[in-house]
Amino acid sequence: MVSSVPRLVIAAPSSGSGKTTVATGLMAAFAARGLAVSAHKVGPDYIDPGYHALATGRVGRNLDAYLCGPELVAPLFLHGASGCDLAVVEGVMGLYDGAAGEGELASTAHVAKLLRAPVVLVVDASSQSRSVAALVHGFASWDPEVRVGGVILNKVGSDRHEELLRDALDAAGVPVLGVLRRAAQVDTPSRHLGLVPVAERHSAAVEAVAAMGEQVARGCDLAALEALARGAGPVPGGSAPWTPEPMPTHRPTRLAERPGPVVAVAGGEAFTFSYAEHTELLTAAGAEVVTFDPLRDEQLPDGTAGLVIGGGFPEVYAAELSANEPLRKAVAALAERGAPVAAECAGLLYLCRELDGKPMCGVLDATARMSERLTLGYRDAVAVGDSVLAVAGTRMRGHEFHRTLVEPGAGPAPAWGVRTPVRQVEGFVQQGVHASYLHTHWASEPGVARRFVERCRTS
Repeated sequence: MVSSVPRLVIAAPSSGSGKTTVATGLMAAFAARGLAVSAHKVGPDYIDPGYHALATGRVGRNLDAYLCGPELVAPLFLHGASGCDLAVVEGVMGLYDGAAGEGELASTAHVAKLLRAPVVLVVDASSQSRSVAALVHGFASWDPEVRVGGVILNKVGSDRHEELLRDALDAAGVPVLGVLRRAAQVDTPSRHLGLVPVAERHSAAVEAVAAMGEQVARGCDLAALEALARGAGPVPGGSAPWTPEPMPTHRPTRLAERPGPVVAVAGGEAFTFSYAEHTELLTAAGAEVVTFDPLRDEQLPDGTAGLVIGGGFPEVYAAELSANEPLRKAVAALAERGAPVAAECAGLLYLCRELDGKPMCGVLDATARMSERLTLGYRDAVAVGDSVLAVAGTRMRGHEFHRTLVEPGAGPAPAWGVRTPVRQVEGFVQQGVHASYLHTHWASEPGVARRFVERCRTS
């Protein structure tokens, strides 16, 4: 078992400093050198891993100490980094920003400590010179268990500006491992929930990632960064890699002799939010996972026994989704006959009667619309009743991130009781449907996937 994967955590003092550009650029630059690079993202972000995947040619994965628990961070990391030469972990928000009211939990610093990984601090230096030394010194000394191994200066304006910054940082004791100038070609467009996903701008995203890699290769000391990564040592705690395979006591009887039910998973431009581990868990539980595109496919995959509709941007594609009436009717018919359907956030909207006045699948007696209000945050949830995903009383942690509103917010049989911070019910459970705004990470409760697949077998 290999537990000493060379690794770096790319962090910043705050959001908007350039973490995604630097992390993705490093992934691309190291990959261009022939290294097998494992890409990871701290937190529940679904979009950045898409850019990471373009840079590395491997699936991007998330490390979330809130959704999965601190004890799963190292095993999930080792699972994703298996067979790789080096891992790059992109942080979230500022280095020490974590779950609200929970101290360091789920912060970039917390994950760096759990992995015992050196941190490279990306600093937006566009509006400072000597003050950069105080900033870097403060972040490097705040928590002695967090090892800030170097700094990359971003958005540097000129040779003179770089000279002033380097002179100031000489006294801080943290080496400068890179200097990046302003470069418009690496900018990526954003909208109401962050960056535009790769699936919606693939050609432009490929060009942007290539530009990031070239910029980082020119401006950073890749040899010094690789040496820093290789000095990380073993991942602490003797952790074994996480595996989607069920424990022997949970394995269905004579599984190999039983045909796997087809589980259709929504994809395409409108449904881009998913964790790689969900598909792995479904497959390990015996399902045949088939991806389909609700924008283009007029029927569900042949033999569909269950349906998973994750997050994404149906509000952007409401007209196109509505125009695909054959598929909407197929989804409604599948739900009507009691087949298991798991829908999160965007999936919830798609199952409503309408979204922004446009007809959707009509599975749920609810309407959805865009809202001015951003709903964002981690949630503690408990299953209110039995469903295709969980038995009543099952506790899971989730995350909400949307600018939409569903009315009513819960059905006669709600999906979850949620603390937000007051306790309330949320979501819908009816027949085989489980629909909710909550994004959950099934690695934290593998029984969810096993229960779903078994319901697909028997429904």
